[in-house]
Amino acid sequence: AMYHFISGYTAKVAGTERGITEPSATFSACFGAAFLTHHPTRYAELLKDKLEKHNAKAWIVNSGWSGGPYGVGERMSISTTRNCVNAILDGTIEDTTWEKDQVFGWEIPASIPDVDPDVLHPRNTWSDPKEYDEAEKKLAEMYVANFEKYAGKGDTDYTQYGPKV
Repeated sequence: AMYHFISGYTAKVAGTERGITEPSATFSACFGAAFLTHHPTRYAELLKDKLEKHNAKAWIVNSGWSGGPYGVGERMSISTTRNCVNAILDGTIEDTTWEKDQVFGWEIPASIPDVDPDVLHPRNTWSDPKEYDEAEKKLAEMYVANFEKYAGKGDTDYTQYGPKV
């Protein structure tokens, strides 16, 4: 969780960013780099402490793009996103099996009530799985390059939790 929090991966999208005509990946430490007064690893340590103190879990929910690159795929529907969040909140997400993504290392649920199982693993929504693999590798390389500036900083070196490329 701390690796992804520090990374702050998001996308610039048309309508919210001047001059943007199609989505482009970007990183903003802790999802608010411009407003941080301390090093991002300090905020990651605070998050880690809170998660441990309250025995809480952190989840990554894809509320963005799926099904292919821009122009081919589409945004995740609000109802799909809502059903994922509801399953987290009511605990039904715990009633499934999990598959590990070999590049990013996160666990992907096999099923969530009222969610198309293919949507849960983005690779299954692309018409060409090899094209997905290339896009995932490119994104993983972006994560690794972005995180170089955080390597060896703070109490924990979170680079070990990043994607494997």
